[in-house]
Amino acid sequence: MNRAKQTRWKTLADEQDFRALLRSRRRFVIPATIFFIAYYLALPISVGFWPHEMSRPVLGPLTLAYCFALSQFAMAWIVLALYLVRSRRFDLLAARIRRREAQEQVDSQ
Repeated sequence: MNRAKQTRWKTLADEQDFRALLRSRRRFVIPATIFFIAYYLALPISVGFWPHEMSRPVLGPLTLAYCFALSQFAMAWIVLALYLVRSRRFDLLAARIRRREAQEQVDSQ
């Protein structure tokens, strides 16, 4: 990266709006990721520590472990939907920052 681009990047990285975008995105992505990983790992841990309870039938031959496994598909779609809703705000903030940066480049030329 040449010197001018490094300077522009440093300036952009120091802007309040850019930092707010990163903070907002991090506030959603990190907890969502931790929750999803914990939810995903809960099944093998539950089956390992409580095999009798997890093999209990819930509906006919469908056991609690199978219900939990199937719920992970729903959970993945729910997390995806929440991220799509939230990412619209991230995209709007990023577009505003890009627009301002492009205008500053035009003005400086």
